[in-house]
Amino acid sequence: MTRLPEKPLRQRRRSGVLVAASLLSLATTGATSAATDADSAPDAGFVDAVSEVDPVVVTATRTAETADATLAPVSVVTRDDIERSQARSTLDLLRGLPGISMASFGGPGRVANLYLRGTNPNQVLFLVDGIKVGSATTGQTEFQNLPVDQIERIEVVRGPRSSLYGSEAAGGVVQVFTRRGGGPLRAFGSLSAGRYQTAGIAGGIRGGGEQGRFSVAGNFDQSRGFDACAGRGFPYFDGCGTDEPDADGYTNQGVSASAGYDLSERFSVDATFLRAETDVDYDGAFQNQARNVQQVAGVSLRLRPLDAWDVKLSAGRSWDEQRNFKDGAFASRFDTRRDSLSLQNDVAVGADHLVTVGVDYQEDAVTSDVDYTLSSRDNIGVFGEYQAWLGPAAVKASLRHDDNEQFGGHTTGDLVLGYDITPDLRVTAAYGTAFTAPTFNDLYYPGDAFFAGGNPDLDPEESRSAELGIAGRAGPLDFSLNVYETHIDDLITLVPPTFAAENIDQARIRGLEAVTVGRLLGTDIQANLTLLDPRNTSKGPDDGNLLARRPEQSFRLDLDRRFGRVGVGASVFAAGRRFDDPANSVRLDGYTLLDLRASYAFSEALKIQARLENVFDTEYETVAYYNQPGRGLYVTLRYVP
Repeated sequence: MTRLPEKPLRQRRRSGVLVAASLLSLATTGATSAATDADSAPDAGFVDAVSEVDPVVVTATRTAETADATLAPVSVVTRDDIERSQARSTLDLLRGLPGISMASFGGPGRVANLYLRGTNPNQVLFLVDGIKVGSATTGQTEFQNLPVDQIERIEVVRGPRSSLYGSEAAGGVVQVFTRRGGGPLRAFGSLSAGRYQTAGIAGGIRGGGEQGRFSVAGNFDQSRGFDACAGRGFPYFDGCGTDEPDADGYTNQGVSASAGYDLSERFSVDATFLRAETDVDYDGAFQNQARNVQQVAGVSLRLRPLDAWDVKLSAGRSWDEQRNFKDGAFASRFDTRRDSLSLQNDVAVGADHLVTVGVDYQEDAVTSDVDYTLSSRDNIGVFGEYQAWLGPAAVKASLRHDDNEQFGGHTTGDLVLGYDITPDLRVTAAYGTAFTAPTFNDLYYPGDAFFAGGNPDLDPEESRSAELGIAGRAGPLDFSLNVYETHIDDLITLVPPTFAAENIDQARIRGLEAVTVGRLLGTDIQANLTLLDPRNTSKGPDDGNLLARRPEQSFRLDLDRRFGRVGVGASVFAAGRRFDDPANSVRLDGYTLLDLRASYAFSEALKIQARLENVFDTEYETVAYYNQPGRGLYVTLRYVP
């Protein structure tokens, strides 16, 4: 969370005249949140809410605004935060953020489900540099394989955003921004090593001067891993359905590139590219190796025909490709492609009103050795948004209509009201609706002797959410408190033991998110608590049960402090109980993890870092029978001029 504005909201908000300039600045600078650049100051610690410069965010409204001015609950992870935390994966970065819970199927590179505010993993939209990514077959994004070293920052917006983005945004949106260039030519790099024979190397160059910008970066990471699953085979088929007590290794090769140029003050062009190739070993009765490719490419043009009118045209394609093997022998292939095209107009009406209208086109396609009854579909979405700043009050209203080739028309809306009671205290109220189209696997995945497969009679999921929030500052600490309730009709779930896809008539999710950030006695503090009550409210044997794999409580505390060239920090993460199945017959106990970290700066550019994970070697599961990493020491040598 970031500080509330010192000035009234309407004075802090950018007018439409400055929206394009803000977006351009975002592309050039990466919108870091630190007033003092942690890359260039050996004694700079992580800075977030205590910074005097608030990050510019774009995901919540599809327009540029400072994080303190947005009415939506947003978490921002900057490049400084990434390096301070010494996170080794995107899963590490997102775990413990407000409203987020994870369910991981084993070690590094294995499938991980992300639940945002208790919604299904396929109800969380992932973007990379503004381009929709993810698998059309599973409806999920292999976010755990997006290389951390290619990431400039991450924005997480909690709550329904279908009124701006269409399907898949019922729980919220996670947008990953890759590295950007600009300024003088600089090289950067890192070397790392640690437990499980983990090793990594990453580096790149960036620059471009005042009008141009470019960045090229790459990484290679590998780990011998550990035994991913303690399952049982025939006749139980528990967990992964087999017992293979071996180390399950992982390699990741990634590359990112971006380039842009300001042809004038009114016209700019940018292009981005990211590719990640992974090889993953795991335990499985029918498959135990996977080779994955995630790739996304996009180009955007920004034009300001008039001082009060900004136009953005963007196009992109994302690929999600997977090859599966059993002991080296080919088993299956799933390739999905997502093409997108978007036109957006932002028109300022005076200094206090902003109107946005646009249209999105998307086509998903599947190529596989598995026979899908339908292998492609498209969607056209038309959206509009109105934002107003009226003294201490603010209003955001958005409306969207999607015409899905397979499921017809769906209209969604969102209304958010905010009021600054004082310069240091704001209250908000929001109501929004969303929908999610079933995935190709939900509909058509072929069954076999053990699994029921897809269900072509599934209906789209539809939801409605209400939320109240308060945010402010108390002395050196910023705080926020949000409570919400979401009702979902026709929630899609896989019902064991055959894992048939079925619609649950109704589900109800209630939640509370409390966040505080600041600096006390020279120590940077971030803490958040999430309380969740996700229930199946349909009539039947599971009525009143908790939705599977969502913990009822989660808590994270981060403490960081510097002593000259030395930095020290600690993270505590705790999660309450959860159940592994809809019947709530398999309970997964709560757990607490402690991580410690330290760093030493040899110079302004060169530092060495060490992180001790899971200090007490806690054994825990987020999915039944799937193991999680134990205590491990990881060391990184980092050069960032």
